[in-house]
Amino acid sequence: MNYDNIRFDIDDGVAQITLNRPDKLNSFTQAMHRDVRSALDEVKADQSVRVLVLTGAGRGFCAGQDLSERAEEPGQELDLGDSVEKNYAPLVQALRDLPMPVVCAVNGVAAGAGANLALACDIVLAAKSASFVEVFCKLGLIPDTGGTYFLPRLIGSARAMGLALLGEKLTAERAESWGLIWKCVPDEDLVQQTQELARHFASAPTKGLAFTKQALHASASNTLQQQLTLECMMMSELGNSFDYREGVAAFMDKRAPQFKGK
Repeated sequence: MNYDNIRFDIDDGVAQITLNRPDKLNSFTQAMHRDVRSALDEVKADQSVRVLVLTGAGRGFCAGQDLSERAEEPGQELDLGDSVEKNYAPLVQALRDLPMPVVCAVNGVAAGAGANLALACDIVLAAKSASFVEVFCKLGLIPDTGGTYFLPRLIGSARAMGLALLGEKLTAERAESWGLIWKCVPDEDLVQQTQELARHFASAPTKGLAFTKQALHASASNTLQQQLTLECMMMSELGNSFDYREGVAAFMDKRAPQFKGK
């Protein structure tokens, strides 16, 4: 399917969504939300996909909400909670629920909802020139798109509070040192390292990785006993998978495994 606000393709197990409104720093409109949701539905339905890459076109990753779209309706009462409920919350949930790794390549500024969209992904690579800004406080708002959930869990309450209340720009290098993202890389290496990571995941044991995602997410609210029980259930199912049998056979044969993601 062709889209107006994103670029989307699937190739050899790798799906990629590129936010494609570079003149607006890839800020979200209603139309772009629809495009991304549709692409995510395609990813979820296509059993050949074993990894999703999310990135932005041009000099920015995503500047969050396109405020000019809302400014076009002056005088009308605006329910921002409705916008979050219908657009940003389902987007975050869809990314978290995908049964495959989601890699985010932050190629430039990630501001507001754009910053928290990146944090909703499983592995975040950022170019050295990229930055993260929780701009909500400068508009009298709160960090939505999961920001109030991700920030304290990733970097602790003190740093989360500082970013959320001050809205200061966080460089990619500091984001890595704080544990907010996986890795900061030289700008010229971002595409290559993202592709290498995507190819790795496209040949990995996808079902085991999907269960790993689920288990780590569940640990945020589970008790230790609940988590141990979940691990037992997951290991029971994975122990009967093709990929586990292939992994053991490859280890015994001293060869590279040929995982099928099943």
